Amino acid sequence: MWGKHRFIVCRVVSLVLAAVICGTATELVSAEELERNPPELKLSLREAIQAAIDNNVNVRLLKERIAAAQSQANTSLGALLPNVGGYLNGRNQTVNLAAFGLPSDRLAGLGLTRSVTDPFEVYDARATLMQNIFSLSLIQRWRAPKSGIDVADLEAEVTKRDVMATVGLMYIEALRADEAVKAREADNELSRQLLKLARDRKAAGVTTGLDVTRQEVQLENNTQRLLVSQNEQESARLNLIRASGIAFDIRLVLTDELKFVPVEIQAPEQALLTAREQRLELMAQENRQRLASLSLSSVTSERIPSLLLNGDYGWIGLKPEDALSTRSIGLTLSVPIFDGGQRESRISENRSRVRQESIRMKDVSDQVTLEVCSASMPRAST
Repeated sequence: MWGKHRFIVCRVVSLVLAAVICGTATELVSAEELERNPPELKLSLREAIQAAIDNNVNVRLLKERIAAAQSQANTSLGALLPNVGGYLNGRNQTVNLAAFGLPSDRLAGLGLTRSVTDPFEVYDARATLMQNIFSLSLIQRWRAPKSGIDVADLEAEVTKRDVMATVGLMYIEALRADEAVKAREADNELSRQLLKLARDRKAAGVTTGLDVTRQEVQLENNTQRLLVSQNEQESARLNLIRASGIAFDIRLVLTDELKFVPVEIQAPEQALLTAREQRLELMAQENRQRLASLSLSSVTSERIPSLLLNGDYGWIGLKPEDALSTRSIGLTLSVPIFDGGQRESRISENRSRVRQESIRMKDVSDQVTLEVCSASMPRAST
């Protein structure tokens, strides 16, 4: 009886192991099959550019920078708006009246035998309000982040266009690599035909073995060139996949073709004028200059007095049911006099930043001029 049960258990275990092994083998075969035949992705130039805009790391980071600049502007605006708060406080305490300047003889006149009072409770519920009425520094600090949002927007657009241009060039390079492979394959096929012809002619006694050797060397050279072109083709596709943010485990098929499109050439002066009006790099740098100037103005404006309104309203008493309403309201005029030279140092730092942005503006303008002039130069006809 035990032997029969043992046979059944061994049989079940063997079936389970067989199923596990079969499943594992199936998964390995599927993985190997997927590696040999990855899924195909047909991609046009427009689709490649759109994929890059959606997935490129630099574009996504600059979108986050725009959100951060907007939050910074909101924070600066909050300093100009009313700040309302409140608190509820209940405490049990004693007070040393002598610490408030009440001598012992006066305490005795009040019927107090010692300067420290008996424990008593105080309850206080209060709302507070603070409002900056005038602060030129805070106003400039709010205007500066608003300009920072414009800078982030323009920088994001510049990066987006750079990514579009880069992906477009990579797509064209991948197409060029495809055509190079086709040309090398044709050369290779021609070399095989010429080698066969040389061998046939040698067999017929028309030519010597030197011609056969020459064709064999030529075939080997063309085979090496084909291998180099195939490597360049694969490298071009990998670069395109990386720039577009697409998964690497696909087989990329390019659907567009290389073709010549005539472009109307502008006069150099008109092209330069158009570039100075429309190039986003120049617009972004102009906004960086404005941002640096506003930051300098905000620090310089700290020298000007500011006016602050503050007040509170609430109920206070020894018991919650006995609490009475009280209030306070006041104006604070803040006049900066001397802060150890910290303000002047920050003014000097921001002035340096203004000068730096001016230098960068000159560099960006010269770069735009160089690119326009280079693009306008006549090209040699092929």
